[in-house]
Amino acid sequence: MSERQIINPSELAKPRGFSHGIVVEGGRLLMLAGQDASDGEGRIVAPGDLIAQYEQVIKNLKTVVEAAGGELQDIVKLNIYVTDCAAYRAQLKPLGEIHRAYFGRRYPAMALFEVKGLFNPAAMIEMEGVAHLTT
Repeated sequence: MSERQIINPSELAKPRGFSHGIVVEGGRLLMLAGQDASDGEGRIVAPGDLIAQYEQVIKNLKTVVEAAGGELQDIVKLNIYVTDCAAYRAQLKPLGEIHRAYFGRRYPAMALFEVKGLFNPAAMIEMEGVAHLTT
């Protein structure tokens, strides 16, 4: 039997757009390598456009999870790396809309990091994480 339990302790600030923790039992764990906004040819989609790159990253994560027999909502942990945290914060509303379009109201445990650069210099964002596959 596979199970997930969202952990959002009342002693912590109410999370918005993420969960403080998720307990998983049973199933399989899929470790997701860092995905940037590369297309199938390895070219960054929409250079300079954080919103379009965010959506491409989610599409790339979805492709990996589905190839393993899961769905995007199986992702229980995401680390997000951005090259400009202020630009990310300034775009929270459209980023949230894209997130909900793909994940619905399921929010993984998440962390956001501002980094000096990513492997592909044109990438503005990269995500890696863990999926809990129940099938």
